[in-house]
Amino acid sequence: MSPFDFDRLIDRRNTSSDKWTKYKGTDILPMWVADTDFQSPSCITEALHDRVNHGVFGYTRTPDSLNTVFIERMSHKYDWTLNASDLTWLPGLVCGLNLATRALAQPNDSVMTATPIYPPFMSAPKRSNNTLIKLSMKEGLIDLTSLESEIKPHTKLLLFCNPHNPGGGMYHRTQLEELADILIRHDLLICSDEIHCDLILDPDRYHTPIASLHPEIAARTITLMAPSKTWNIAGLACSVAIIQDQRLRERFQAISKGIVPDVNIMGYVAAEAAYRDGDDWNTAQCEYLRGNRDYLYREINSIPGLSMAQNAATYLAWIDANELPVPHPQRFFEAAGVGLSNGEDFGDKGFVRLNFGCPRSRLEEAVHRIERAVATL
Repeated sequence: MSPFDFDRLIDRRNTSSDKWTKYKGTDILPMWVADTDFQSPSCITEALHDRVNHGVFGYTRTPDSLNTVFIERMSHKYDWTLNASDLTWLPGLVCGLNLATRALAQPNDSVMTATPIYPPFMSAPKRSNNTLIKLSMKEGLIDLTSLESEIKPHTKLLLFCNPHNPGGGMYHRTQLEELADILIRHDLLICSDEIHCDLILDPDRYHTPIASLHPEIAARTITLMAPSKTWNIAGLACSVAIIQDQRLRERFQAISKGIVPDVNIMGYVAAEAAYRDGDDWNTAQCEYLRGNRDYLYREINSIPGLSMAQNAATYLAWIDANELPVPHPQRFFEAAGVGLSNGEDFGDKGFVRLNFGCPRSRLEEAVHRIERAVATL
C-alpha cells in the first residue's frame, strides 16, 4: 500500500486557484490547466514551514545547496555533467521560452515548432517578430523525415518539447540523435522544454535530455526544466534554464536583465526540497497516474466519436473529437459539465486536452459526463 493518498478530494474552490476559479459557482469539473489536484509531498511543506518560521524574507540569491542538489540529480539520472555556472534560475518556464526566442533569433528570422503544441511555443516567436514555421507530427512526435524540407535560409531556432505537451509522447534516444544531427548539419539552435521529464508513466521508458547526448549539441541548446508540474508547485514559480555554452548563456541572461524578476524565496526552498527528497512521492504519483491513464484510455476509446493515444508521460490526455458532429468540442463538453482545454489553442480545433492529474473518483465522474453528453448526439 502506498503511504501517499492520491484519492483524497481536496477543496480548492476558495484558494484563488486559476484552475478552479474559472468555473466558480458552476458544476463544471475543471480539467484544463496543467496543475494537479494532489497535495504536494510533506518534504516540501515542511521545508516551507521551516523557512517561514525564520521570519526574515529579504532579497535572496540562488542557494548553493539547490545548485548542488540539481547538478547531482542530473549526473545520477542522465550521466550529464553540469556546473553551477550552467544554471540560470527563472520564475517560470514560459518566460524561458520567450527569453530563448529573443536571445537566439533576430527579428524576421524563422523559428520552428511542431504542432499541436503548448500555446506559448507559438506566441513567443510572434512576440519577437519572428516567422513561425509549424512542423508536422507523426504519432505524437516531430516527423523527422520531413523536418529538413521545412528549414528556410533564415531559420535559426527549433522550439522543442519532450515529453510532448499535449499528448505525452516521448522521444527515444535514437530519435534525439537523429534530430541533433539535423540541427548540427543546418547550424540551428534549439530550446528544449523538458518540464515533464519526471512524469514518465511507462516503466520501461526513460527520459534523455537532448543536450546530454554530446558536447556538440549541448553547445547549441537551452534546456528548460522545473519541479512545478511534478510536485504540483507551479504557484511557487521556479524553473531553470540549463545553458552550457557561455556565449548563448550570456545572450540569454542579458535579455532578461531588468525585465525578469528573481525567483521567489519560497520557490527556491520548495524546488530544493522536491529535488532532494521528493522522489518516493513522485514514484507513487506516477503509478497512480498510470492507473488514471489506463482507465481514461479504455473509456475514451470506447465512446463513439472519441479516441486518444496512450500517454507515455505527463497527465495531459489529447483527445480526438473530430468524429463528433459538434463544431466546438471544448464548448460542447463544457456545457456537459467538464472543463477541458480547447485544442484550437494548441493548433488543432478538433481536439481537446484533458488533465487527469486528479483523484480517480473525479476522473470517473468526468468520464461519465462525457459519455452522457456524447450519447445525446
